[in-house]
Amino acid sequence: MHDDCNMRNYIAELSKDLGSMLLSCGATVTVAESCTGGGLASAITEIDGSSKWFGVGFVTYSDLFKHKLLKVPTRLIQEEGSVSEAVVRSMVEGAVNLTSAEYGLAVSGIAGPTGGRANKPVGTVWFAWKSAEGTDAKRLVFSGDRGMVRAQAIEFSLKQLLHIVKRSNTV
Repeated sequence: MHDDCNMRNYIAELSKDLGSMLLSCGATVTVAESCTGGGLASAITEIDGSSKWFGVGFVTYSDLFKHKLLKVPTRLIQEEGSVSEAVVRSMVEGAVNLTSAEYGLAVSGIAGPTGGRANKPVGTVWFAWKSAEGTDAKRLVFSGDRGMVRAQAIEFSLKQLLHIVKRSNTV
């Protein structure tokens, strides 16, 4: 587990590496965030020159705006819940469709300290990444307080996105 300062530094390094990789292949990324509340966009735009690979991100904290902005079907939110594989997949699809970015990332979770249930405890986070190869999703359950859950979600999101961009651009 990283301490707070090391976590910030590691996230900054991941963002810098991601930016370099996107710049080298002439690609862009967009994000659709819920539980991270803009933290992904903030991490990406901490890097000088990030406007070359990042044009827009969406913080759709409420279900209403997941539907209105990202076109997540209301039925999907009602049936699956906003913290679900189906919803993050729909969020990332919506974000990429709106922006025409080559890569997309979506995250929705329960950062706590309240809101958890037996089947979705506090710390549950769903992720989805989109690239030319398709859309992947993953569920993790993080421990710690609200800030720690959010930081771990940002770190994991960026690590996976960097892996996907590298894999896509390997000859």
